[in-house]
Amino acid sequence: MDFLPHDYAVIAGRLLLSAFLSGIIGVERESKQQPAGLRTHLLVGTGSCLMMILSVTGFDLFIQNDDENIRYDPSRIPSYVISGIGFLGAGTIIVQRGSVRGLTTAASIWVAAGVGLVTGIGMYYVALLATLIVLITLYVLEKLEKKYFSFHRQKEMLVIAEDRENSFKQISESFEENGLSILDFQIESLEAYSDRKVSGYTFIFSEGQLKKEMEVIKALQRLDFVYHIKI
Repeated sequence: MDFLPHDYAVIAGRLLLSAFLSGIIGVERESKQQPAGLRTHLLVGTGSCLMMILSVTGFDLFIQNDDENIRYDPSRIPSYVISGIGFLGAGTIIVQRGSVRGLTTAASIWVAAGVGLVTGIGMYYVALLATLIVLITLYVLEKLEKKYFSFHRQKEMLVIAEDRENSFKQISESFEENGLSILDFQIESLEAYSDRKVSGYTFIFSEGQLKKEMEVIKALQRLDFVYHIKI
């Protein structure tokens, strides 16, 4: 199979259009602070297009040279790989305290499986172009995500304080007064500190607001019942 197929322009157009359209959907999900955002959608869209190109054009040579006396299905193994690789990708996804991590890695593993399939059948141009799209997605778009969509990433702040009747209220007010929205929180009782009942308050908020974080920390340090603050 030639490195540059006769329909290379059509293949390139399909891959790029799939990446573009999937990316648009990803941007919308990113703006709604969903775990699967721009890069995840773009990778899955590109991978799906890659698999379809393999299915439609990858077995032309086999069909042309098929011996009527030999019957076997060359698409059977790729179909097993496509479905089976999903279990490997699922192993990279971590759900912790409402935050989902590893979706982009799982998507890249799935696309990498597609790249391996098209390379194995000799569609080198398709494999190279798909790899280029994936690398641009992982490297370039990551910087754009951090610049324009960093608000969807989450950070945690642990506040260890004396367990008073209004402790939680005063601590949460420090966040609100400084414009740092709390996405989620968790309270747990800790061992006594100087014979006083102590609790650990874990607050989850959006990343990328360093100035507001510092103001919250300063406000918390002024509270006499707060013993320790950790981000």
